[in-house]
Amino acid sequence: MIKKFIRKILGVKNATESGTANRKPDVLGPKDHNIDPALVSANAIRVTQTLQDNGFKAFLVGGAVRDLLTGVKPKDFDIATNATPEQVKRLFRRAFIIGKRFQIVHVMFGQDLLEVTTFRGSATDGAPKDEHGRVLRDNTFGEQHEDAVRRDFTVNAMYYDPATQTVLDYHGGMKDIKKKTLRIIGVPEARYREDPVRMLRVVRFAAKLQFTIDAATRAPIAVMAPLINNVPAARVFDEMLKLLTSGHALACLQQLRKEGLHHGLMPLLDVVLEQPLGEKFVTLALANTDERVQQGKPVSPGFLFASLLWHQVVEKWEAYKAAGEFPIPALHLAADDVLNTQTDALSIQRKIGSDMRDIWAMQPRFEKRIGKTPYKLLEHPRLRAGYDFLLLRCASGEIDADLGEWWTGFINGDGEERDRLINTKPKATVAEASVKKRRPRRRAPRKAAAAE
Repeated sequence: MIKKFIRKILGVKNATESGTANRKPDVLGPKDHNIDPALVSANAIRVTQTLQDNGFKAFLVGGAVRDLLTGVKPKDFDIATNATPEQVKRLFRRAFIIGKRFQIVHVMFGQDLLEVTTFRGSATDGAPKDEHGRVLRDNTFGEQHEDAVRRDFTVNAMYYDPATQTVLDYHGGMKDIKKKTLRIIGVPEARYREDPVRMLRVVRFAAKLQFTIDAATRAPIAVMAPLINNVPAARVFDEMLKLLTSGHALACLQQLRKEGLHHGLMPLLDVVLEQPLGEKFVTLALANTDERVQQGKPVSPGFLFASLLWHQVVEKWEAYKAAGEFPIPALHLAADDVLNTQTDALSIQRKIGSDMRDIWAMQPRFEKRIGKTPYKLLEHPRLRAGYDFLLLRCASGEIDADLGEWWTGFINGDGEERDRLINTKPKATVAEASVKKRRPRRRAPRKAAAAE
């Protein structure tokens, strides 16, 4: 019934048609694609060359080729081959077969990891699926033209051979790159049902590449968005992390909301972004993240998720304090509530959750600027992350800028400057002032009445 309803809305006659296997690709030479060989990883060339020297086909594929065609140096290089995972593993000293849904091989050169996949076959009818049509396991190998059909978008279905410097284009990906269009291969409804994560991927690619989503590719998303809830939380978390560290995080989140895909991924995100302070805080955090990515600097997932979920913590923190809890225990209870909810929704890893908790827990400690307390905080292993988080709160207007300025001076100052700051009575923050205002006056004890 649901399938018929979706087809009726989208005008899809046959959802089983997953695309046509074009056996003869367009062959693009160096003058046609203008790929700069200098942008190709030496280790990626080494893998393709080793496979070819041993009688196998081997090509760079996917996002790496797409980036090369747009003049961008790829961060990761994936290789597709007709060699089986076991055959690939035998050719490299540090190679490991991983994956349940579809087996792949990780080939390591020092810290450099390259992913090698065997050409996938087109037959998925017999593959195990859940009740919603999501493919659970599929280790059917096939020919290259069948593998091209199994790729998600046309711009990701091109194969580059570093040895001959030719690109094989099976589905008009080059034309779509020139038109700046994202188009799914085959019938969108069927492809999203096979793997709902493709709906998140199309949003990420559209925001990152500044491409337009093809109308037919976009149409089913609003109807099929709930299928994301059937995907294992770990896969959704990995995709969200890629989205948020793409260098275009804010654009990605805005696109998620536009397509109706944010529900369940970031609960209450709409509420946060509708609040002036929340919207400014999240916007600043994502802008800082994008800037770090574009400068090639590392990004802490813990800091990123701590920023996105901070105003949920604040809301619960205030509620616990209003119920009579002391501020510090109230903050820990609020953090527990938010992390428990998000661990279920996004499968946040324990290490990331621990980093988030540390960042949140440090915030009240920054208010204490007397005695030895500031010196003890300098020894905290997550000080830099907590301090950067404090500056975000200051910049968004959540707390007084004076607090951030004081800590900037204290962290960067020498011993003499730190002593001066400690001994100079700081201006009370809004939080400190409110505590002082609420504190009842102490009365002197009554003197005992004189004995009569």
